[in-house]
Amino acid sequence: MNPSSSTTGGAGSDDNTSIRRNSNRPKYSRFTQQELPACKPILTPKWVISVFLLVGIVFIPIGVVSLLASRDVVEIVDRYDSVCVPLNSTDDKIGFITNSSIDKTCVRTLTVPKRMKQPIYVYYQLENYYQNHRRYVKSRSDQQLKSASKRDATGSCDPEDRVNGLPIVPCGLIAWSLFNDTYNFTVNNNQLLNVNKNGIAWKSDIDHKFGKDVFPLNFQTGPLIGGGQLKNESLDKQEDLIVWMRTAALPTFRKLYGKIEVDLEAGDTIKVTLLNNYNTYSFDGKKKLVLSTTSWIGGKNDFLGIAYLTVGGLCFFLAMAFTVVYLVKPRQLGDPTYLSWNRNPGGN
Repeated sequence: MNPSSSTTGGAGSDDNTSIRRNSNRPKYSRFTQQELPACKPILTPKWVISVFLLVGIVFIPIGVVSLLASRDVVEIVDRYDSVCVPLNSTDDKIGFITNSSIDKTCVRTLTVPKRMKQPIYVYYQLENYYQNHRRYVKSRSDQQLKSASKRDATGSCDPEDRVNGLPIVPCGLIAWSLFNDTYNFTVNNNQLLNVNKNGIAWKSDIDHKFGKDVFPLNFQTGPLIGGGQLKNESLDKQEDLIVWMRTAALPTFRKLYGKIEVDLEAGDTIKVTLLNNYNTYSFDGKKKLVLSTTSWIGGKNDFLGIAYLTVGGLCFFLAMAFTVVYLVKPRQLGDPTYLSWNRNPGGN
């Protein structure tokens, strides 16, 4: 035997072993090669038409029911920021709203279009107000809100963190800009409508985010007053603050002000005496008062019903179109036995 041949053969064998050892090819298995038993449906025209038809049959009734439920909601919306400015101040709205010596009382009259069953939810709606701004959202201290022992935890509250070297509780821009317009209601010029402001905040926020031992301290005592004042009671009882501190994701939003717990009849006249205190004029914002009932889908929102009707109608139209095409010009289907996974199910 030729030694050189033996040596060459040994080197080739080592190279082959090295190639196999360094290869990234996985070990063969039916799992890695996706050869496990699986449902591989063949989308025949009958199947496609049936699926589209089923979606249409299911979605269209859901859309109709959702739309009718939304239309049953009675909603009164009144924008008051522009009309609650005196005629001599229309050219200087910012000067009007920032002048504390001017009376901000405004009276609005609303008419109930349809019978409104209790509870009637009272909202204030703000537009062009970006509560989702990064600096605004971060300007708060959850530790301080939760525990009195963390009163000095104001590091994230800049610029409303301290006044005269003392911590502000609650600190931050969100609390500082608390909404402070107020509303009082009477119906038919004589009956006072009480607004229940209990139970308007999320229970999880009251129980877990605002401490029972945390009280306001140095709040709105700085040189620049942002919004409303707080009562001298623990923060977990001040639900208007808790509602405000849950920031909105969009620049147009509503927040719950309270609940009216009596029925209102169609044609009733509601007199609203409000204090137009909150400054939205400096950023071209809008303020609206909203009175609304609810249904099983919540407040008035036609989008859900329209979305179901649109998808259902589109699927029903496609089912009909495919049916016509299938009947007028049918196409012969291929033989599924020629498919690769049927001809060679083992993958070998």
